[in-house]
Amino acid sequence: QVQLVESGGGLVQPGGSLRLSCVASGGIFSLYGLHWYRQVPGKQRELVAGISVNGNTNYADSVKGRLTISRDNAKNTVYLQMNSLKPEDTANYYCHAGRIAGDAVVDYWGKGTLVTVSS
Repeated sequence: QVQLVESGGGLVQPGGSLRLSCVASGGIFSLYGLHWYRQVPGKQRELVAGISVNGNTNYADSVKGRLTISRDNAKNTVYLQMNSLKPEDTANYYCHAGRIAGDAVVDYWGKGTLVTVSS
């Protein structure tokens, strides 16, 4: 069983920065694509950023140029560096890991960490 544990959330003023971390255990970390999602009450969970096994990245248009995803396979950790934060970035942020298993995708979720952007 793969477990994902997020950390780094908190309260930050608009324009400020945070770095989220997600530490994985129980799987071969280097074989998983990694993602950050976010969700606010009453809205769909949305993809913020992803990074592939070879380091290719993709971002939601709303966060391009402000948020950066990275991975450190030696530490079984994926990061989300968050700069120039806006109030609309306020959400619970969730770590996600997925891999292909036969004709299906096997994936795992962390429990989330809250980011609040407010003055």
